[in-house]
Amino acid sequence: MNKAEEANTYQIHIQGLVQGVGFRPFIYRIATHHKLSGWVENRNDGVFIKVNATDREIQDFITSVKEESPEASNIFTIETTKIKNEKIKDFRIIKSENKSDEITEVSPDIAVCKDCIDDLKTQSHRIDYPFINCTNCGPRFTIIQDIPYDRDMTTMNPFKMCNECNSEYVNVLDRRFHAQPLACNTCGPTYRLHHGERVINNFEEIIRTTCELLEQGEIVAIKGLGGFHLACDATNEEAVKRLREAKNRDGKPFAVMFSSVEAMQDYVEVDRSEQDLLTSWRTPIVLTKDKGKLAPSVSMGFQNTGIMLPYMPFHHLLFVKLKLAVIVLTSGNISNEPIIINNEDGLNKLGSIAKAVLIYNREIYNRTDDSVAFITNDKPRLIRRSRSYAPSPIRLKINVEGIFAAGAELVNCFCMGREKQAILSQHIGDLKNLETLDFYSESISRFKKLFRVKPTLVAHDLHPDYLSTRFAKELNLPLIGIQHHHAHIVSCMAEHQLDEKVIGIALDGVGYGDDGNTWGGEFLICDLADYHRYTHFEYIKMPGGDRATKHPWRMALSYMYQYYGDSYSELKLEFLKDIPQNEIDLVVSMLQKNINCPLTSSTGRLFDAVAALTNICTEASFHAEAPMRLEAAIDDISKDSYEFKMNSSIKLEALFKGIVKDLQNGISNAEISTKFHRTIINIILAAVCKMRGEYNINKVVLSGGSFQNRYLLQYVENLLTANGFETYAHEKTPTNDGGLALGQLVIAAKKRELNMID
Repeated sequence: MNKAEEANTYQIHIQGLVQGVGFRPFIYRIATHHKLSGWVENRNDGVFIKVNATDREIQDFITSVKEESPEASNIFTIETTKIKNEKIKDFRIIKSENKSDEITEVSPDIAVCKDCIDDLKTQSHRIDYPFINCTNCGPRFTIIQDIPYDRDMTTMNPFKMCNECNSEYVNVLDRRFHAQPLACNTCGPTYRLHHGERVINNFEEIIRTTCELLEQGEIVAIKGLGGFHLACDATNEEAVKRLREAKNRDGKPFAVMFSSVEAMQDYVEVDRSEQDLLTSWRTPIVLTKDKGKLAPSVSMGFQNTGIMLPYMPFHHLLFVKLKLAVIVLTSGNISNEPIIINNEDGLNKLGSIAKAVLIYNREIYNRTDDSVAFITNDKPRLIRRSRSYAPSPIRLKINVEGIFAAGAELVNCFCMGREKQAILSQHIGDLKNLETLDFYSESISRFKKLFRVKPTLVAHDLHPDYLSTRFAKELNLPLIGIQHHHAHIVSCMAEHQLDEKVIGIALDGVGYGDDGNTWGGEFLICDLADYHRYTHFEYIKMPGGDRATKHPWRMALSYMYQYYGDSYSELKLEFLKDIPQNEIDLVVSMLQKNINCPLTSSTGRLFDAVAALTNICTEASFHAEAPMRLEAAIDDISKDSYEFKMNSSIKLEALFKGIVKDLQNGISNAEISTKFHRTIINIILAAVCKMRGEYNINKVVLSGGSFQNRYLLQYVENLLTANGFETYAHEKTPTNDGGLALGQLVIAAKKRELNMID
């Protein structure tokens, strides 16, 4: 045997998402296939492997690891080191150890796999068992309390495995080898249905009763993977209206769950990219075009409906017996409170809404809402990053160790830095709510423990009244304030690993500006450390401040008064006819005297104004309703647009006067909305072309909540690409404020690297 054929001992360190995804059994199988001896071990800083192999064998082994790894895993690095030769017999999996403060990735929750669904019909001890799982699927983040990911570190710890489950758990050739949530009908968690005075424990009766209630038009509260849901028949208008009233949710659309891909075809239009995302192991809610066959109160006049497929064993078992093809499945909470996770709150708070409350006796440790996404230009775009995405980190090129980013006020997520990983939290929500603020504080403490984070620097938004800013300042650590729109652009840059000067287009509703005004229509030249405001939408008065966001007619009136003065009343605009005259007079007086009228360049308020001016939406019942309804009005037939002027700011007088003229000439709202959107697209192209000419920058980064507008995002991306720009938009993180903390984190890291922090 020549030297190249001699067996050596190698240590392999694999980092990435390699725990909780069946990685050790996978390594065992390919090691035995390659006839290698050694062992594999979970540690909190990754998976370690030691093998005896020849040079050729180790190369083949590593190739197999890369090419055949489990679907839900994500290998980031593989380090192979030749060490002192050891004599090792066979190949084995050894007990996990916690040997350092370094961390490995924590797996998000994974939808139940097809193999487990098949087992529900064939495995005697798991016939119809609603918590079935294996190494390739099941709860992960929602039940984990600490790492390494072992059963005693999860909320499955109270459930002692029966002999049959244990035999599977220790059998390296079994699909359930070291599946930490492993259980069966004999030893695992169980459901209990509270129906009036009755408490039903028999699962067959639970399913039958739940189906009967849903089919009869009743509301049922169901404990899900990361929190409670409220369910009802999505084709029963009376039931959906009753649910909407009970949740105090006037206009925001509900999500629905279909029994199968085939069932959804009758109700929504789903293309291949959307179907692929719906059937992936992440199974998020996906926004798709509605065919109008669901109850009207599901979507409340919007063309798009958020749909999902079953991802828990219980969902599959329910639809086997349920005569309905689709149910509303919305977050189990009241108004803007966080989703409920514990049984007592579920029974007490949801019992008054639902006819029955279905609970189970395993604790949800980490609360997670369903994630929400849409497809544009064949790319998934996240609106809400939570179940099955969090807490997977965003890989970076910059060291963010020890930085905590507090995030924004609305749709909050926070972010923590470990080495070159940004660990973005699950969706937290709007911090103005006390219960949500408690959830925020609790989650921060848990992330610090779980990911071994010891903050030494805190990044926060410049807005002094944000509760996230106040929280940051109470930590008594070094602070750095980050401008809102700079953070938006850098969040997208970080996702795409950009570290250079770019053209940044940040369009959203509100962000505190350097000049004390409210920004939101920003065209920036920026890098990771700094930015220059090149131009912006012209300032307009926002009568009543934040109150204008709930009453879009105020913004429309502000624009009319800006361009027409007192003669606005001579226009006899339709949108003001249903507004009490005393309220109109009050707003005009505020505008005249400049009382409580902060200036804003906000894109969100611009869209509000046009939505109100066209009488599409004069009063908003939820955040961003007016822009959403304006987008829904598009028919995309008109190729026309309105005029505008661009100087130090973007002047919109010609745009608004063009809309008024169209309204007076009887032009439809659909055409006006299309022309308005095309104008915004033209403004973006004109601005970036001018910026490229002056700065010789060809990369354009798009961020901010206004790019949740699918029409706007699609056409801007395509138009910029057609004009030779390299265009970057969000895919892995939300373009709204849910991704803001990532930008805050990276800006702070870059400033620290460049010694720009006092």
